[in-house]
Amino acid sequence: MSNPRYANLQKVRNDKRTYSITPRIAGGFITPDNMIRLAEVARKYKATLKITSGQRVMIIGLKAEEVDAAWADLGMEPGVLSPYSVKNVEMCPASFCKRAKQNSMKVSMTLEKRYYGKPAPNRVKIAVAGCRNACTSANAKDIVVLADIEGYIVRVGGSAGFHPRLPDEVASHLTEEEVFIMVDAVFDTYCEMADTGEKLGIMIDRVGFDDYKKAVLATYEKRKEI
Repeated sequence: MSNPRYANLQKVRNDKRTYSITPRIAGGFITPDNMIRLAEVARKYKATLKITSGQRVMIIGLKAEEVDAAWADLGMEPGVLSPYSVKNVEMCPASFCKRAKQNSMKVSMTLEKRYYGKPAPNRVKIAVAGCRNACTSANAKDIVVLADIEGYIVRVGGSAGFHPRLPDEVASHLTEEEVFIMVDAVFDTYCEMADTGEKLGIMIDRVGFDDYKKAVLATYEKRKEI
């Protein structure tokens, strides 16, 4: 039996299968109405709510036959469209934080809208933080944008999974507009150079960071001229 669409199989207990669903909550900012709707759906199906590390709320404990109905009741988009896509853009609340060096919320939300569900060789996590404290575990993400007084820093290839890896720095002192061009160059170069199923950090280790960075910067300069 295949899994219901946009659902994750949980641990099988006594041959019984239950599933979880996770709707899209951009940057962890959720309206009161959507929060109430999540609670009402969980109550309706006698499920459990779990706040995830990806700044979303997961509904746990659904039966297979309940998944489609739960999605219809929610009326929300799924958080992850495919295992081979951009999984999410995590962001700190820079607009409200006294430590922020730049108001990075515009960058965060623009990237979230631009990259939501975008196809990729493997799952991709992006993080944006308003200072070098790098909240949201930003340095463990595939693409990270950090704000500093002098501008923005872009790093690539971070991971906290089976093969932990610190990211490599591609550029610094970027303006907001330059960040968007640079992230596009980072992502598109990854898509061009990676094998299917290959994470960004693993690909960088295979081809060498210097060669990857050279390709990214060449793409960046071409697009900056347009």
